[in-house]
Amino acid sequence: MEKHEAYKWAAKRVRAQVKRQVDPIATLANTAAILKEYFPSFFWVGFYFVREEYLLLGPFQGPPACVKLARNQGVCAASAERQQTILVPDVHDFPGHVACDARSRSEIVVPVHDEMGTLRAVLDVDSESLAAFDEQDAAGLQTVAGLLRGIWTTT
Repeated sequence: MEKHEAYKWAAKRVRAQVKRQVDPIATLANTAAILKEYFPSFFWVGFYFVREEYLLLGPFQGPPACVKLARNQGVCAASAERQQTILVPDVHDFPGHVACDARSRSEIVVPVHDEMGTLRAVLDVDSESLAAFDEQDAAGLQTVAGLLRGIWTTT
């Protein structure tokens, strides 16, 4: 399946999860599973919740990860601070990169906002390959993040 088709189908399944959601954590867990299923090349995919002083590990698929990330270091922190998608072709070239797993070589992080525009989490995806992500991934993952806006209204 071509990448654009995989994102289309993943978004359709995430939309269905959001429509029938009963709990934000469960919806995020299924979203991570859907993305891992449609993109087996994703080494790690998951969410970090935005807290006042740090980012806290949320639902994910992949090997164990860092539980708490500083708000001033790494790709996830930079995405949260700038509130924009950050695409990193080689994580070793990113100043202050946090290596939760040495096998990670490239990364993309997308902010996840609620209906009011408040940043609630970041969607983090890692690959074992260099330059694994492109603008098509950014657009597809931003679509997924946008679909998640409504899950926060019940929290």
